[in-house]
Amino acid sequence: MISSKRMAAVDENAAALGVPRKQLMESSGNAVARAVREAAEPGASVAVVAGRGNNGGDAFVAARFLDGYDLTVHLLGRPETISTTIAEENWDALEAADYDARTVTDSRALDLGNPDVVVDAVLGTGVTGSLRDPEASAVGAINDADAVVVSVDVPTGVDADTGESDGIAVEADRVVTFHDAKPGLADLDADVVVADIGIPKAAELFVGPGDLRLVGREAESHKGENGDVLVVGGGPFSGAPALSGMAVLRTGGDLANVACPASVAEAIKGYEPDLIVQPLDGDHLEPDHVGDLLSMAEGKTAIVIGPGLGDADETLEAVREFLSAFDGTAIVDADALRAVPEVDTDATLICTPHQGEFAEMGGETSDDWRERADLVEEFAGDLGHVLLVKGAHDVISDGERTRVSRSGNPGMTVGGTGDVLAGATAALASVCDPFEAATIAAYANGRAGDLLFEARGYGFTASQMLSELPLALRSDTDV
Repeated sequence: MISSKRMAAVDENAAALGVPRKQLMESSGNAVARAVREAAEPGASVAVVAGRGNNGGDAFVAARFLDGYDLTVHLLGRPETISTTIAEENWDALEAADYDARTVTDSRALDLGNPDVVVDAVLGTGVTGSLRDPEASAVGAINDADAVVVSVDVPTGVDADTGESDGIAVEADRVVTFHDAKPGLADLDADVVVADIGIPKAAELFVGPGDLRLVGREAESHKGENGDVLVVGGGPFSGAPALSGMAVLRTGGDLANVACPASVAEAIKGYEPDLIVQPLDGDHLEPDHVGDLLSMAEGKTAIVIGPGLGDADETLEAVREFLSAFDGTAIVDADALRAVPEVDTDATLICTPHQGEFAEMGGETSDDWRERADLVEEFAGDLGHVLLVKGAHDVISDGERTRVSRSGNPGMTVGGTGDVLAGATAALASVCDPFEAATIAAYANGRAGDLLFEARGYGFTASQMLSELPLALRSDTDV
């Protein structure tokens, strides 16, 4: 099954792979027409009730495949208010070919006649809440008709994800949904057909621009709600935790706190005035710091642990103790990854190893990304945490779902790009499902590198990637 948001992302990813929405609409409309032909013999009366979005566009296409029927198409609203170009083009095609295509300016006066079949194409997936006119009155007319009702994708008024309806909804006899079943259709008293409309498997496997639409924020949100992240790092190195903290902010997080040994605190403050630096006594992380770290982590939306920590025995023991006691969301990177396989924790972990670190954790790897994807999925299932294994093909898995990100270029072998990725993942994990956060972070991080490569070639740095992250997270960016 697939949620409405995920379906919209896959649809856009298909377009990015060269399968345009116009082609998908043609296939969708053909599938709807097949359902009508199964419901009634040629010559029967068919009334199409269409909204002004792509759901209506699917029905406009279907109408062209139903020339053997007594067909009328009712558009709810004026043609100039059709909301997408491809739906408008298919409406224009009906008018140009002289189909019986009518506009309904007052839905209360909608007259469907006495059809044998009604095609409900008023609203599709992604619509929630109670219906208002003209849709509500149109749904009433559809339900009053003594006809077989065929709904396009989901019955109008039914939540595609929950199956619930807030008020009136179409009482469908048949539903033609596309690509994959929607959760909200499972308990409907209707025959549901899943139509293959030609979306390639790659649109679900490979992370693409559609996935970026899963990231957003509420208009009335307040400081910290979009990410209040703690980065635990530094000691032998100061740049790594600073890069992670700055990446939190560039990826949309509200607050970036850095807990680091006092020996590097001033250096980290100097990198970025927007970082909230909290020094720990000494020159490296040690078990005595764990109590303070747990207090600092309380209430944080996510933490990053690992960048620049080093591999001193005391430091790794502190990491183990912290993760054992922590129950929030943690992105684990660099040397801290060594502690993960032996730690029993209630925390939600997103581990971001490169292939060498993945092997040190106990995972098997392969030069073939397809084989590696299977191996990462298996190890993630055994580990019980999300894995983001970095490479020319980043592989992300939670043991059940697996995605691959192909963005990025060889210029990203420069030091620090993994620290940027860890911070970006933490910001996204503050507002997204952990698995989705890891997939989007991998894609956006690589995209930032691609934007720099186009402008500069291979001579860019991780710190320069920070300024590209906001643009890389925009779904309308052409890379």
